[in-house]
Amino acid sequence: MAERDPAPSSCDCFVALPPHTAAPVVIFGKNADRPRHEVQEVVYVPAAIHQPGDKVQCTYLEIEQAERTHAVVLSRPAWLWGAEMGANEHGVCVGNEGVWTREPLGEDEALLGMDLVRLGLERGSSAREALEVMVALLERYGQGGSCKEEPVPFVYHNTFLLADRVEAWVLETAGRYWAAQQIREGSRNISNQLSIGREITAEHAGLRQRARSQGWWSGDGEFSFAEVFSLTHQPARMEAAKARYRAGKELLQQHAGHITAETFMAILRDKASGICVDSEGFRTAGSMVSVLPQDPTLPCVHFFTATPDPSRSVFKPFVFVAGLKPAPQVRSPTFRDDPAKQIPRFQSTVDRRHELYRRHQAALELMERDQERGQKLLKTLQDLEKQGLEGMNALLGGDGGPPPRGAGRPLL
Repeated sequence: MAERDPAPSSCDCFVALPPHTAAPVVIFGKNADRPRHEVQEVVYVPAAIHQPGDKVQCTYLEIEQAERTHAVVLSRPAWLWGAEMGANEHGVCVGNEGVWTREPLGEDEALLGMDLVRLGLERGSSAREALEVMVALLERYGQGGSCKEEPVPFVYHNTFLLADRVEAWVLETAGRYWAAQQIREGSRNISNQLSIGREITAEHAGLRQRARSQGWWSGDGEFSFAEVFSLTHQPARMEAAKARYRAGKELLQQHAGHITAETFMAILRDKASGICVDSEGFRTAGSMVSVLPQDPTLPCVHFFTATPDPSRSVFKPFVFVAGLKPAPQVRSPTFRDDPAKQIPRFQSTVDRRHELYRRHQAALELMERDQERGQKLLKTLQDLEKQGLEGMNALLGGDGGPPPRGAGRPLL
């Protein structure tokens, strides 16, 4: 079953809206914490029109394709179809977290939470529309299948954070059941636990009846999704998530009214809180920060690391533009006989490291081997990140300055 690895897996998602942001923007951020040696790539998929009857092959399941799909940029484990986090051309961002609930886990192959992230982005032109897409697919197909590129299954349910230029939504699931909370102002974070209590904006039509039929809720008093559907005895990884959730909430409150992209990058790099993970079993494999101006005439700017450990990685800007040319340096190689696509799955291993990942590994080795040279290299990388942020501020400040260096490509 899922709980074989004792090391606490973890992810954290954040969103800030006015009046907590320093400017009239919505800011989204996420750390994707994954198995230590898993490679995360950044991919751009252009918008497309599909024919009636077309299908799309997700990680495990083939489903009906939509008539039209939006252009998306995704940060994803290189072996699967979906994504840990990403954005689309309409300024919608989505990220997911693993959770364990009272509903049984589905080891049968269905949609992964990461598939739902991509499907929501490809089919939703707003956060609300993406949420509607995701819950409809969840109810129809369910969620299940291993989330790890290993023979022993690793299975979980999912929570999601969705954001656009106007609002954000928290979507939390238990099997095919779900509850959602709308966020119109301030800030919110999610971690590996259910967090929607009585503040439910929308829910599965049969949610409360399911809770009553299982004896989890008497039907009296207010209904709290987190209280009713959380496990009585939480797995160790969910217990660990409580401290991270509290720390993330406190960090957001500390900066309320002054939150910027730099604030989110600093939070995602925070190791004392456990938000930035570098353990024996799991580490932060990729990070993302997006700035979504409330002025629809201004572009959204998305930053990705595409390499592990944001405390030693650089956030690189991406902007959706016409004639966009993806950067091959952040695409993993493909394999004719991919063990993730063969049945039985994951019976062998392949090297999915992309060029930037390999160069990042070499840079880390230099930092550890020669501290002086390593610090100079790190300073150079940090200066590049600063240039990207300065370019974004010039672009969004309306001074007519050029887009950030590298705009129109996934990475600098």
